[in-house]
Amino acid sequence: MTSPLPRSADPSVLDLAPVLPVVVLADAADAVPLARALVAGGLPAIEVTLRTPAALEAIRAIAGEVPEAVVGAGTVVTPEQVGAVTAAGARFLVSPGWTESLLTAMRASGVPYLPGVSTASEVVALLERGVREMKFFPAQAAGGTAYLRSLAGPLPQARFCPTGGIGPATAPEYLSLPNVGCVGGSWMVPAEAVAAGDWDRIEELARAAAGLRGAGGTCR
Repeated sequence: MTSPLPRSADPSVLDLAPVLPVVVLADAADAVPLARALVAGGLPAIEVTLRTPAALEAIRAIAGEVPEAVVGAGTVVTPEQVGAVTAAGARFLVSPGWTESLLTAMRASGVPYLPGVSTASEVVALLERGVREMKFFPAQAAGGTAYLRSLAGPLPQARFCPTGGIGPATAPEYLSLPNVGCVGGSWMVPAEAVAAGDWDRIEELARAAAGLRGAGGTCR
């Protein structure tokens, strides 16, 4: 991910695992056991989306109690949210799109970030600003693997985490692309399993998702 500050030897979140779990939590009490199950299954990077009132506390809990997890915040759409989630312990930021004010806040946060894009013009605009790693959203609706394959020719310096409509059947095709580092998805955290506290099932699904690196072939 792009950051305005040197990140020492920290790897990009795009390189931690083939799948970035996109997590929506209604109850912050589920955050720690869920994170532990995902990490145990081989998915250390976890995107907690800011779609529920519990999200901020969930990020704080994972950051404080699951140090082996790399917890980030998703659906970041305002500069104010950037400050709140980084104060809670978010180690990366993901947005569905970007504006100049949001990009400025993410850049100033000191943590890596993935601004969302869905057009070639948005990609070029970010490349002009020194951002080379992005979220491609909504992936399936915006053109899927065919679109990303087309971008790789003229814009090979851009890397993506496609998110939106991707499941275990389609993820390997995305992961085979040279400009895709990982994919975002929620299939390994089904709502009914979270509600039931079925952490064993989530760990099993995470392990299968982590194994998609081999299926993807060229995923870095």
